[in-house]
Amino acid sequence: MMTNKDVPPPRSRRERPAKPALTRQGIIDAALAILRAEGLHKVTMRRIAQALDTGPASLYVYVRNTADLHVQILDALLAAVIEPRASEGTWRDQVKQVLTRYLFVLFDYPEIARMTLTMHPSGPNYLSLLEQLLALLKQGGMPDREATWAVDLLLLYATAVAAEHSTRKERGAAAEEDSALVAAITTIDASRHPHLAHLGDELFSGSGPDRFAWAIDVLLSGTLSTPRAATEQEEVCPH
Repeated sequence: MMTNKDVPPPRSRRERPAKPALTRQGIIDAALAILRAEGLHKVTMRRIAQALDTGPASLYVYVRNTADLHVQILDALLAAVIEPRASEGTWRDQVKQVLTRYLFVLFDYPEIARMTLTMHPSGPNYLSLLEQLLALLKQGGMPDREATWAVDLLLLYATAVAAEHSTRKERGAAAEEDSALVAAITTIDASRHPHLAHLGDELFSGSGPDRFAWAIDVLLSGTLSTPRAATEQEEVCPH
């Protein structure tokens, strides 16, 4: 029979190990761990609170909402894009290297790639990415006005490529769709579609990296040779 002597005394709260202090970085780190293990759809305030052994309400002191959290996740991932590296090649080569690193980050996280198409990041790593690209465009002799729009265009193109690639890969039907398109063009009626019949093979030529690099060159060359028209605001308030 158990006596009072056998019952351990209640443990004081002061003797229990204290939980680590909640911080914005700790929340983002927990979100990244969930993203890598379970996917973006599982990165919710409730799931993060569970991982940090706290209540969801306490997270809102550091993060406005789930959308803000997703933006912070993207910014954390961009650290791999902007980390200092030895400069290699021409300014064009370096632009391609930066955008390729950006592309690979989004390739690894299809849900982030799709989300990035419709969001406007503003974190420190994203700002450093913009600064890095603007500096390279300046080095290449691109006028400031054109460079500001070119950065947006370059990132939009790279993001769209990543979103398309990762989504098709995730669906698993890309190979079948490509085969169907090749078959359709191979057997096309040349009298009705003479250009497709003549150039069909070229539509599928080149590797993904080669086509991406060429597209970046097209965007850079086009921007360098295409002056930006004055906006309505600039016409009203000329410098």
